[in-house]
Amino acid sequence: QVQLVESGGGLVQPGGSLRLSCAASGFTLDYDGAGWFRQAPGKEREGIACINSHDKAEYGDSVLGRFTISRDIAKNTVYLEMNNLKPDDTAVYYCATQVGFVQYCAIVPDTYDYWGQGTQVTVSS
Repeated sequence: QVQLVESGGGLVQPGGSLRLSCAASGFTLDYDGAGWFRQAPGKEREGIACINSHDKAEYGDSVLGRFTISRDIAKNTVYLEMNNLKPDDTAVYYCATQVGFVQYCAIVPDTYDYWGQGTQVTVSS
Protein backbone atom coordinates (compact mmCIF):
# COMPACT_ATOMS: atom_id res chain seq x y z
CA GLN A 1 0.00 0.00 0.00
CA VAL A 2 1.41 3.34 -1.07
CA GLN A 3 1.57 5.82 1.79
CA LEU A 4 3.17 9.20 2.52
CA VAL A 5 3.32 10.39 6.12
CA GLU A 6 4.35 13.92 7.02
CA SER A 7 5.73 14.89 10.42
CA GLY A 8 7.63 17.72 12.07
CA GLY A 9 4.97 20.39 12.10
CA GLY A 10 4.16 22.47 15.15
CA LEU A 11 4.12 25.93 16.69
CA VAL A 12 7.15 28.14 16.13
CA GLN A 13 7.88 31.81 16.72
CA PRO A 14 8.53 34.19 13.82
CA GLY A 15 12.13 33.87 12.67
CA GLY A 16 12.31 30.28 13.84
CA SER A 17 12.95 27.06 11.95
CA LEU A 18 11.30 23.69 11.41
CA ARG A 19 12.14 20.61 9.40
CA LEU A 20 9.27 18.64 7.91
CA SER A 21 9.68 14.99 6.97
CA CYS A 22 7.71 12.95 4.45
CA ALA A 23 8.26 9.22 4.87
CA ALA A 24 7.21 6.94 2.03
CA SER A 25 6.10 3.33 2.29
CA GLY A 26 4.91 0.87 -0.31
CA PHE A 27 7.26 2.34 -2.94
CA THR A 28 10.72 3.89 -3.14
CA LEU A 29 11.43 7.58 -3.51
CA ASP A 30 14.82 7.01 -5.16
CA TYR A 31 14.13 8.87 -8.38
CA ASP A 32 10.53 9.96 -8.25
CA GLY A 33 9.64 13.61 -8.36
CA ALA A 34 8.47 15.03 -5.05
CA GLY A 35 6.93 18.26 -3.91
CA TRP A 36 5.72 20.21 -0.91
CA PHE A 37 2.51 22.20 -0.89
CA ARG A 38 0.63 24.15 1.72
CA GLN A 39 -2.90 25.34 2.27
CA ALA A 40 -3.98 28.08 4.65
CA PRO A 41 -7.61 28.50 5.77
CA GLY A 42 -9.70 30.06 3.03
CA LYS A 43 -6.89 29.90 0.49
CA GLU A 44 -6.05 27.63 -2.43
CA ARG A 45 -3.35 24.99 -2.17
CA GLU A 46 0.02 26.61 -2.93
CA GLY A 47 3.03 24.82 -4.37
CA ILE A 48 6.20 25.78 -2.55
CA ALA A 49 8.98 23.37 -3.51
CA CYS A 50 9.71 20.39 -5.74
CA ILE A 51 12.61 18.13 -6.62
CA ASN A 52 13.17 16.22 -9.85
CA SER A 53 14.74 12.80 -10.44
CA HIS A 54 18.21 14.39 -10.49
CA ASP A 55 17.57 16.21 -7.19
CA LYS A 56 17.29 19.58 -8.88
CA ALA A 57 14.94 21.77 -6.87
CA GLU A 58 12.50 24.50 -7.74
CA TYR A 59 10.86 26.90 -5.28
CA GLY A 60 7.92 29.23 -5.15
CA ASP A 61 8.69 32.92 -4.84
CA SER A 62 7.24 33.13 -1.34
CA VAL A 63 9.77 30.68 0.10
CA LEU A 64 12.81 31.13 -2.15
CA GLY A 65 15.94 31.54 -0.05
CA ARG A 66 14.24 30.38 3.14
CA PHE A 67 13.10 26.80 2.44
CA THR A 68 15.12 23.83 1.17
CA ILE A 69 13.77 20.53 -0.18
CA SER A 70 15.95 17.43 -0.04
CA ARG A 71 15.80 13.65 -0.32
CA ASP A 72 17.36 10.84 1.73
CA ILE A 73 17.20 7.67 -0.35
CA ALA A 74 18.39 5.44 2.52
CA LYS A 75 15.49 6.61 4.68
CA ASN A 76 13.01 6.81 1.79
CA THR A 77 12.13 10.29 3.02
CA VAL A 78 11.80 13.77 1.58
CA TYR A 79 12.47 16.78 3.80
CA LEU A 80 11.54 20.45 3.84
CA GLU A 81 13.88 22.63 5.87
CA MET A 82 12.14 25.90 6.73
CA ASN A 83 14.07 28.88 8.07
CA ASN A 84 13.17 32.46 8.98
CA LEU A 85 9.53 31.47 9.30
CA LYS A 86 6.88 34.16 9.06
CA PRO A 87 3.24 34.26 10.22
CA ASP A 88 2.19 34.03 6.55
CA ASP A 89 3.81 30.58 6.45
CA THR A 90 1.07 29.26 8.74
CA ALA A 91 -0.74 26.47 6.90
CA VAL A 92 -1.21 22.73 6.60
CA TYR A 93 1.80 21.38 4.72
CA TYR A 94 1.48 18.40 2.37
CA CYS A 95 4.05 16.31 0.55
CA ALA A 96 3.32 14.63 -2.76
CA THR A 97 5.13 12.45 -5.29
CA GLN A 98 5.17 11.97 -9.03
CA VAL A 99 5.65 8.35 -10.05
CA GLY A 100 8.48 7.68 -12.49
CA PHE A 101 11.30 9.70 -13.97
CA VAL A 102 10.79 13.45 -13.71
CA GLN A 103 13.12 15.67 -15.69
CA TYR A 104 11.48 18.97 -14.84
CA CYS A 105 9.46 19.24 -11.67
CA ALA A 106 6.65 21.72 -11.28
CA ILE A 107 4.82 22.81 -8.15
CA VAL A 108 1.42 22.22 -9.72
CA PRO A 109 -0.83 20.01 -7.57
CA ASP A 110 -2.58 18.26 -10.47
CA THR A 111 0.70 16.74 -11.69
CA TYR A 112 1.25 14.67 -8.52
CA ASP A 113 0.09 11.10 -7.98
CA TYR A 114 0.25 10.45 -4.22
CA TRP A 115 -0.36 12.76 -1.28
CA GLY A 116 0.22 12.69 2.44
CA GLN A 117 -2.36 13.67 5.05
CA GLY A 118 -0.69 16.96 5.96
CA THR A 119 0.98 18.45 9.01
CA GLN A 120 0.07 21.77 10.64
CA VAL A 121 2.65 24.54 10.86
CA THR A 122 1.75 27.59 12.94
CA VAL A 123 4.04 30.62 13.11
CA SER A 124 3.05 32.91 15.92
CA SER A 125 4.51 34.79 18.86
